[in-house]
Formats: sequence, C-alpha cells, structure tokens
Amino acid sequence: MKIALMDSGIGLLPAAAAVRRLRPDADLVLSSDPDGMPWGPRTPEDLTDRALTVARAAAAHEPDALIVGCNTATVHALPALRAALEPSIPVIGTVPAIKPAASEGGKVAIWATPATTGSPYQRGLIRDFADGAEVTEVPCPGLADAVEHADAAAVERAVAAAAALTPTDVRAVVLGCTHYELVAERIRAAVQSADLPPVVFHGSAGAVAAQALRRIGAEPAPTATPSGGLTVLLSGRTSDLPAAALSYAEGRLLRAAAPAR
Repeated sequence: MKIALMDSGIGLLPAAAAVRRLRPDADLVLSSDPDGMPWGPRTPEDLTDRALTVARAAAAHEPDALIVGCNTATVHALPALRAALEPSIPVIGTVPAIKPAASEGGKVAIWATPATTGSPYQRGLIRDFADGAEVTEVPCPGLADAVEHADAAAVERAVAAAAALTPTDVRAVVLGCTHYELVAERIRAAVQSADLPPVVFHGSAGAVAAQALRRIGAEPAPTATPSGGLTVLLSGRTSDLPAAALSYAEGRLLRAAAPAR
C-alpha cells in the first residue's frame, strides 16, 4: 500500500503522521513545493497549476491514493486534481471540521488564514454544517508561515494575536489550516481559560487519513509491522525531510518510523 500526500509545505505532516499511525506498513510519498510557496497569495489559476505539478510528481510514484493536505489547495484545485488523476488515483481533499465541532454545542471558533476567513467557501461551510452554532471566524495572519519555518517566536506572536480575537468562553476550536495542527498545544494554551472546561480542538488529519483508507478499501491496522517507507519530494526533487519538519513531533515520527532502504 502506498499513500501520497501533497501541500505547498509541511502542512501535510499531520495527515501523514495520522496515516502512519493507522497503517505503519504503508509506504508514504510526501510531495511539497518549496520553490513555489506560499500558495495562499497566488491566483486560483496559478495555485491550481502549482498543485497539479506537485500532484503529478507524487503520481509518478504510483500511489494508491493522494491526500491533498492543504485547505487552500482543496478549495481551489480539487476539481482539477480529480480530473487529472481519477479514477486511477483517488484524490482526498481536506475540509475544516466545522460539522463535528458545531454538533457539540456552545461557541465555536474557526482559526484560518486571512484569505480563508470570511471567504464564500468558509461561509458556505458554516451555513451548511454549523447547525445554528455561534461561530467566530478568527483570522491568523502569519501563523502558517511561522509554522512552516519553525519560527517559535513568530508562532507565539501569531497565536497570541489570534487568541485575542477568540471568545474567552469558546468551547471548540476548528483548525482551518493544516499547518495549525502542528502547534495545536500552543494554541490550546493560549485560548484555554483556567476556570472553564477544556476547549475541544478539531483538526482534519485523522478524518482525512481514515477517508483515504476507505477510498482504497483498506482497514486500519495500527499494530501492523512498521515496514512502510518514506519518499520526500521537494518541488519534484527527491530529498530528505526539511529541517523545519523535524521541529515537530509529526516529522520526527515519520523519520523514526521509516525503515532503512
């Protein structure tokens, strides 16, 4: 079994680690685009072209499925990616976990990039899946870039700024950018009030990993022999995991779990 993941940068790490935990015997192909990042400021057409190039680099390794480990690429490029690769390679997009967050009741905050916050896409998800919950959209300027470069000081500044916009009595936080899942505990520390119950966090990595397995008819097997390999493609070039990736537990898990070839 081989699962590929794509993103502009290291935002694919949470979903890749989730796949690794579910199927330690699966080979992983991580395809990102350091030469073209960030994707967020690009036009939808330009972003789609970059995403197709990254996806085709991964597809050359003949994976059984491709996970689009990026909310922005899912919004703009998913139809083009599916048209290019399916049915040979199922393509799984990443959507913010608004529905499960709203189902628990109480106030919900959605942390997302400034481009996504207030967008027709996100507003549509809120309309369709928030089920009447009180939702606050929280823009997080600079946070994804700070996470990408493992800049701890910049992460702290961006998290603090976003936390100041988050209601103090929020009950659930949706992480609307895959990069944010890498610093979920820092976000938790910033939004948690000492006198209130724990805030529930909702990322997409686990659900996306499970959906990829379902699409190829595979079952989770977390106790399988950890024999899955790891291929890293940086703008199409075979490489090692970027140094910034190893700043996070997910990156270290992937490196440690990959058998020597």
